[in-house]
Amino acid sequence: MRISSTNGIEGGRILYAIGKIKAASAWHAANGAPLQGDWRELALRELIRRAEDIDADAIIGLDYETDGFVPVEETGVSLNRILATGVAVRLSCAA
Repeated sequence: MRISSTNGIEGGRILYAIGKIKAASAWHAANGAPLQGDWRELALRELIRRAEDIDADAIIGLDYETDGFVPVEETGVSLNRILATGVAVRLSCAA
């Protein structure tokens, strides 16, 4: 699986975009960091698994963002999570 934070793949040509995919970290307190120290790696691994499930060759536009908050009224504490997002693509010549 090839990964790029840009909208292209070095040394490859995008045949077509399959679609946007997302994977999330576990929920954590909104005012603190995620409990997992390797949350980016875990989210990226899940994102790759999702891309492989739909026969993608690569993920472009990789980015990390904070997902919406779960209000205190529902859980007793404000929660949020980190999302890894990207666009799953097929390459003209999969490497």
